[in-house]
Amino acid sequence: MLEGASGTMSLERRVDALRKTIEQLNYDYYILDQPTATDAEYDALMQELRQIEAEHPELVSPESPTQRVGATPSARFASVRHPLPMLSLSNIYSREDLDAWAARLQRILPGATFAYVTEPKIDGLAVALTYVDGVLQQGATRGDGVVGEDITANIRTIRNIPLRLSSRNGAPTPRLLEVRGEVFMRRADFEKLNLRIEENGGRPFMNPRNGAAGSLRQLDPAITASRPLRFLGYGIGMAEELAPIATHLDALQTLHDFGFETPPDARLNATIDDVWAECERWLERRNSIPFEIDGVVIKVNDLRQQEELGIVSRDPRWATAYKFPAIQQTTRINDIVVNVGRTGALTPLALLEPVNIGGVLVSRATLHNEGEIRRKDIRIGDVVVVQRAGDVIPQVVQVMTERRTGNEREFVMPEFCPVCNAPTHRGEGEAVRYCTNSACPAQLKRHVQHFVARGAMDIEGLGEKLADRFVDLGMIRDLGDIYRLDWEQIAALEGLGEQSASNLKASVEASRNLPLQRLIFGLGIPFVGERSARLLADRFHSLDSLIAADVATIDSIPGIGPVQAQGVYDFFQTPENLAVIAKLREAGVRLADEDGDGGPAKGALAGKTVVLTGRLSTLTRQQAEERLRRAGATVTGSVSKKTSVVFAGEDAGSKADRARELGVPILDEQAMLEILEGAPLPLGKGQTS
Repeated sequence: MLEGASGTMSLERRVDALRKTIEQLNYDYYILDQPTATDAEYDALMQELRQIEAEHPELVSPESPTQRVGATPSARFASVRHPLPMLSLSNIYSREDLDAWAARLQRILPGATFAYVTEPKIDGLAVALTYVDGVLQQGATRGDGVVGEDITANIRTIRNIPLRLSSRNGAPTPRLLEVRGEVFMRRADFEKLNLRIEENGGRPFMNPRNGAAGSLRQLDPAITASRPLRFLGYGIGMAEELAPIATHLDALQTLHDFGFETPPDARLNATIDDVWAECERWLERRNSIPFEIDGVVIKVNDLRQQEELGIVSRDPRWATAYKFPAIQQTTRINDIVVNVGRTGALTPLALLEPVNIGGVLVSRATLHNEGEIRRKDIRIGDVVVVQRAGDVIPQVVQVMTERRTGNEREFVMPEFCPVCNAPTHRGEGEAVRYCTNSACPAQLKRHVQHFVARGAMDIEGLGEKLADRFVDLGMIRDLGDIYRLDWEQIAALEGLGEQSASNLKASVEASRNLPLQRLIFGLGIPFVGERSARLLADRFHSLDSLIAADVATIDSIPGIGPVQAQGVYDFFQTPENLAVIAKLREAGVRLADEDGDGGPAKGALAGKTVVLTGRLSTLTRQQAEERLRRAGATVTGSVSKKTSVVFAGEDAGSKADRARELGVPILDEQAMLEILEGAPLPLGKGQTS
């Protein structure tokens, strides 16, 4: 160890110089793709830095390049709530779809002129990186868009992710910066990794995306560090004290200036014709570029226009993804089986000779219903063309009738349920056949799987196999039994034990106090998804109030249609469903939101449809929407004749103009806050001109 203050200072300067040099070499190699040193030179610098840090632990810092290998493996990943939701993208598959998307933008912002950015849709795993005062603090997976997994230790091992921000143009470091992007593998790196895994007797990954996801979610960061992962930043989420950014291209340039790899060849397009030309160009290049892409992302360039266009459900209106035509393969149908869903619907599935489609081994394909089988004349033994629609769901496209041998067999849907042997029924004019037994074990299994899923009651540990096992053992006969499980009996089951039973019990107990919308969604009401469940919870605040509502009241909720309303009403008129709810009530499951009184919200905004526009100074957009919903309002993204009031912050744009055209009241932020605190909805107070 060097002696004296001057020796220590000299050593600190050498460590600082080594770190800066190594980070610059990483930038040259990963970002610019222009190596400025040989592997031997790079390795020598890293070795020197490691040696100094090993001899002088007091000089080790979290942002040092040597710390990318990771720490002690974690037992599990903690949950991370994203400060802003990580939205998914809607998909388009043709020029007609693209034109329809562009037309929707024009309808929302009449007369606006749009410019569009096109960039490759890299097939990887979406993550968010959070930097505080320029230092990487957290990395998280997208998860369900609202809550992800904390993978910070693994993120730190990816060499082209800066551990500390350093602007290439001298811009000041923001106090907070959330960078969103994709973790992926290049094709060549993926092939080398699989070769190494096979040589060691392991099971290779199916495709680069699968390899990236599997590598990033390792419990041991050292394993992640050994994998050839890369990160590409495609957007900025939450930011504080960041220099103003007006366009998406400006955001990409900002990320590049801070040292991030960004989408290659992102281009600005003035017309939809130009956008389509770019989509076709990327499709032609699909197999020649060094990484896998499954489409082209199209975004409105102007960030203010993005704000005005808003989102629908979990998809931004201002962006979409052109998905490349599905990859097709030919294979044979070995058999057709029938799956019984949670609603009792019988769905035929084709069992295929396994075939690789787009890097995924496909052995099953949906046949939808018996009408579809008849329409396509699908038979057992047929050679068929199978595709993954949107590169996701395998389905039979057509039958190669010219390759029939005469040994093929026609398939007939069963008249009795293959699980419980109850009669099946197909109504006149209906496409789907149903099992008539509401107590069918297959339906119950699907109900339980839906109820415990992450978007519903989120009972971790009660996966598909264990849920099916509990149903088969008679431990769960309906959803209410989940809260009456015999934990001593569970602990004694083979393959479980006291610790597993204790963990599952804790998860079941925690689910009793989730928000009402999660319970409504988990009940499996026909036609009610997560968004509809939230609308129902926002309107009624308690399950009892929802149960007491008539069809007209339910149908009056903006965003709930007549079919959904009838489905909700019928569900709560069924004695079996009411019996389950009674068991949930007895078990202490929360049936009302804590901020409600058990009935519909009261106050000036109860039942109103409102729109937010412009910048707010006292609340974030997310906070404002949450408070408005708690007050009984329905928050929508566009102004219509049904809109009750528009709350406008600074720089309100076309939504305010549209409100004036329709005569919809426009109130400022202060008026909104006063109303949220209990003031009446003013007739003129706070209204803008």
